[in-house]
Amino acid sequence: MDPALVFLILAILIVAIFVFVAITISSRKPHVFDVEEYQIAWLKIENSLTKSNRASYSTSVINADKLLDKAMAEMGVPGNTMGERLKRIAHTGKLSDIQSVWYAHKLRNRIAHEADFSINYGQARQSMTIFKQALKDLGAI
Repeated sequence: MDPALVFLILAILIVAIFVFVAITISSRKPHVFDVEEYQIAWLKIENSLTKSNRASYSTSVINADKLLDKAMAEMGVPGNTMGERLKRIAHTGKLSDIQSVWYAHKLRNRIAHEADFSINYGQARQSMTIFKQALKDLGAI
């Protein structure tokens, strides 16, 4: 067989493989959330935060963190914990302010793991704003 013909056939096969891979990668559709479900869940969390109820400060931050974690897991962001998922999503550009999300998540961790730690209404409100923006960034709400 002519070496030029063998080279041509190999070149066609290689190009065909590259085209197949490109089509496969580009045809992946982004995750579609049940936005209504997430909006209802978010409104419950948001409405649970009341200035007159100090216990609601911590609870609302913890629940907002859980909802964002659920959204990232549903999207298929790898990791067993919220922290692991945040590390994985950090460089994708899907979250507009990853540093703020880390701040809110670390605040949640302090609430959950430090017995004598408490937050004020302003901290809770700020964290809620951060979690809400992250959920918007992902398309969940």
